[in-house]
Parts: sequence; structure tokens; C-alpha cells
Amino acid sequence: MALLRSTEVPAGLAPILLPGERLVTAVRAHWAKLAEPVATTTLGFIAAIWVDSNVTKSTQLVGTAFWWLFLALLARLVWCLVDWSHNWFVATDKRLLLRYGLVTHKVAMMPLLKVTDMSYVRSIPGQFLGYGKFVLESAGQDQALREVKWVPNPDRTYRDICAEIFHIVPPPGDEDFEVPALETDFPDVSVRNPVTDRLDSYSRAMPVQRPGGSRGRQQDGRPETVYESRELKRRRRGADTGPIWPTDERDMSDE
Repeated sequence: MALLRSTEVPAGLAPILLPGERLVTAVRAHWAKLAEPVATTTLGFIAAIWVDSNVTKSTQLVGTAFWWLFLALLARLVWCLVDWSHNWFVATDKRLLLRYGLVTHKVAMMPLLKVTDMSYVRSIPGQFLGYGKFVLESAGQDQALREVKWVPNPDRTYRDICAEIFHIVPPPGDEDFEVPALETDFPDVSVRNPVTDRLDSYSRAMPVQRPGGSRGRQQDGRPETVYESRELKRRRRGADTGPIWPTDERDMSDE
């Protein structure tokens, strides 16, 4: 059975959803759950016809008993069909829900924040028919929503629920997609990081020969060559206040 989109809320599920709660997935049990009741009812029908066609006056009661058995199997099949239509496994952005019960409606719930482990088991028939069993654990405690059997499309259902738990947006339709480029609210400002800025600063640096002096020479006496970026040159040039006039006594006397 195909998964429902988050905008589709099946009939009967609206009362159990909270206001503002977003539906992630909602599935009924796989049709294979009905395989046994359908097969049993079919075999009962075939047996009733065969016995009824071979009874005599003395064994007519046996044929009647087989027809009553078939009617009981048919009633059981109808019950299973109606019960199947009322059972839902629901995942929202806040909870996992299991709605079941025909006469007495029951709802088992587990918050997503409480889910410590989630796995699913696929038997050999389940691999061929496309169903599996989910096993949920919550802090090592027994929960009413511990096992969910007959889950259709278990691979996709598992991915959708895990994506919601870890806040990962799954690609629509499970198609290949490219990660969009990082955008900003300011188109004129380029997106950079400290590593790129530092590398660019080094790439724009120009060699500068420091003047003589003990601080500007290496240990072998040769001038020291350093690399100075344009930003540092601009800062040094901006801090230059010009020449400072001498203020010794001789200059003051000349004035």
C-alpha cells in the first residue's frame, strides 16, 4: 500500500491528531495479513461443496455442518476485513501512534523524543511480498507500542520516520537530488570562512625587506625578508601621522 502524503489525513485519524501536528506517514497493515482468513474461507467453501455433493440421506447432517462451518469462516473473514480497515500505524512530527480495535477503539502512543531504538525485521515471505515488523524501544521500558507487524513498504517507512527523528528532510520521491548552494539574505556579501580568508591573505602578501638593525636582521647578519599583506600595509599607512618636529633645547632657542 502506498504511503499517504503529509497533507492527507485519513478518515478516523483526525480525532487523535493534535492541533498543529503534522502527519508524516499513515499506513494500514499489509494485505498479506488477510491471506490466511481468505485462504481458510476459500478452503471451507470448497469442502462444503464437495461434501454436499457426496452426501446421502443418512449423511445429510454432515453436509449441513460443513455449510455452517463455511458461514462461520465467512463471518470471520468479514470481521477481519472491517478490523483491517480500522487499524492504522501513524507517524507524526511529534509521536508514533497505533490505532486499532473495532468495537473498542484503542490508541498506543510513543513520543519521538522517547524512541531510543527502532528496527524492523523482514522474513522471507515479507521480502517477497513487501512487508515487515517494526520493533520500537524506549529507554529500556516495555511499551504498548513495542511491535508493529505487517508494515507495508518497511524500507521507505523506516527512512521517513528516521528522517523525522533526526530532522532530515528526505528527497521527494526518493529521487537523486543535488545539495543546493548556500545562499544568504545579502546577495552582495559573499559567503566565506576563516580558512579561506587566511589563505587569500597569504596569497596577496608581498615580500618586504626590513631595514637594518638588530631587530630587522637574522642571526647571520643578512636582512630579514618578511611577507606583508596589503591589509597590514594599509593599516600601517593609515596610522602614519607624518614627521614629528624636534623639541630639543637647541631647536627651541633658534625659534
